Amino acid sequence: MSSTWLITGATSGFGRLVGERALAGGAHVIAVGRRRDRLAELAELAELAESAPHGQVTPVALDLTAPDAQDVLAEAVRSAGGLDVLVNNAGYGLFGAVEQVDADAARAIFDTNVLANLTVLRATLPALRAARGRILQTSSLIGQFAWPSSGLYSASKGAVELISEALAHELAPTGVKVTIIEPGTFATEFSTSLQVVAPNDVYLPTVGQFLTDFAALPPQAFGDPDTVADAIMAVAELDEPPLRLAVGADAVEHIRASLRSRLAELDRWEHFPRVPAGERA
Repeated sequence: MSSTWLITGATSGFGRLVGERALAGGAHVIAVGRRRDRLAELAELAELAESAPHGQVTPVALDLTAPDAQDVLAEAVRSAGGLDVLVNNAGYGLFGAVEQVDADAARAIFDTNVLANLTVLRATLPALRAARGRILQTSSLIGQFAWPSSGLYSASKGAVELISEALAHELAPTGVKVTIIEPGTFATEFSTSLQVVAPNDVYLPTVGQFLTDFAALPPQAFGDPDTVADAIMAVAELDEPPLRLAVGADAVEHIRASLRSRLAELDRWEHFPRVPAGERA
């Protein structure tokens, strides 16, 4: 794998796992994250990995919401001599009733999950077009629908989904391929960065109950995150990758159920509003 990958959120979770796999294949990984210590660990792994003598890491310690983030990323890509694969993976979770999530928290999650995602795209697209490269955008199963408590998080991932769909159409003539990765529930460090707004009495029966039920899920309800990393590596190699890839049985099940529900509602209400009987000719 003589290619260059840029991975955001590379210090933990899916980003770290994908970075390790790309290095094992001999890639040059531009690893982007906030934690310098975690980036140093990945760089050390590249130096010690006998199975990937040609793999290397360029660590980029960066807050993707910083004013100079686009320039920093663009310079990293220029210094690497180009870019073949972007894994646009950075983000965090926010759960709470829509009414109870304050303006600062709502703005912050869109700054990170949506606007920073766009910053990364603007910094990397010229090089990706030159290489006819691949873009993998990390979404979620709840980028397709929302649970009680996931409104703001789902909205941020839904924005990524639609931005990515438009981008795929816009880039089609250039040869750049875009795939949206929609993981289900996996055992990653996502929960450690998850922000939760405790429900008040109004939302205890809905948001409160959902959060209680979710917290009670047994360990076996959470999939092996290696599954997602393997899927990302595999789809990056496809000549004609899918626009969306749901990963995990729960993701497939819940997204399918949501789509069926939406289709049923569309069928039921497609002729609404109907002309009142007294106004018909």
